[in-house]
Amino acid sequence: MQLVEAARQAGLYVNLITSGVGMTDERLAALATAGVDHIQLSLQDARALEADWIAGTRAHVLKLALAGRIREKGIALTLNIVVHRQNLDRIDEMLALAEECGADRLEIAHVQYYGWALANRQHLLPTRAQVDRSLTAVEAARERLIGRMQIDCVTPDYYARFPKACMGGWGQKSMLIDPEGRALPCHAAGVIPGLQFDSVGEHSLRWIWEKSGAFQKFRGEEWMPEPCRGCQRREVDFGGCRCQALLLAGDPAKTDPVCKLSPDHGIVLAALDEAGNLAEGSAQAAVLMSAPMSSSATSTVPSPVPGPIAGLVRPDWLYRQNPRVTR
Repeated sequence: MQLVEAARQAGLYVNLITSGVGMTDERLAALATAGVDHIQLSLQDARALEADWIAGTRAHVLKLALAGRIREKGIALTLNIVVHRQNLDRIDEMLALAEECGADRLEIAHVQYYGWALANRQHLLPTRAQVDRSLTAVEAARERLIGRMQIDCVTPDYYARFPKACMGGWGQKSMLIDPEGRALPCHAAGVIPGLQFDSVGEHSLRWIWEKSGAFQKFRGEEWMPEPCRGCQRREVDFGGCRCQALLLAGDPAKTDPVCKLSPDHGIVLAALDEAGNLAEGSAQAAVLMSAPMSSSATSTVPSPVPGPIAGLVRPDWLYRQNPRVTR
């Protein structure tokens, strides 16, 4: 609450991004009183069983109840629905759910293939047909809901011709503070080896932004290899995602392999070929648990989905590592 209050006193717009798990009525009321302007709530599907399966916990019903309470408080609401091969065919249901919840904005967010998602990419990467159908459905909904709900959806990285400017470019627009107090240029930057991320407990934000070696590392154009250095898009996408370059090409200083001009673009093409050669729907990684799921929204602590999820693996590389605890 102190962060929200301090941000409002500084004249900032306060946006809370949350899974909603553990958000009690008391916490929501306190956030509203403190002055939170907007809440982004994540969902994993339009259907409870499938959403709880991919989340690994019974949370969908709780999230929908929370969405209603957020609207009752007069707080702006965005629903963020993460999509992939296993749920993209239900895009129409997702659009309808967001409308039913009274969301001000819907973000259709394709899975980013880091960590757990990269290790399970063959089960999660959608086919071209799925992507095309979803984009058509989204465009139709945008036209129908003009002035009522904003819908954001972009082509997933692997199907784009050029990479996106990750976080608006490394060290260009964004600074994130992790639970340990380290300042990072993006959510996943901490996994890049050899970088020292300075702490806000030791340096000012201005010093970190202007002087920190981590923020300087991939800022500007001097670090860029070819074809980025001579490309007209170098000030548009800044060479793409540094973490994706590390994961796919083994070097964060390489051109993002999703770019069609990258020497490593064949890695992405091979992944797409694998996705296209799998019959649609045949990559279901597990039989959805048939055990009954509670529909009660009285508890804010979800219980685990019973049974193992066959076929999915847990990688050693994590997208966001938990903070180190010292005793």
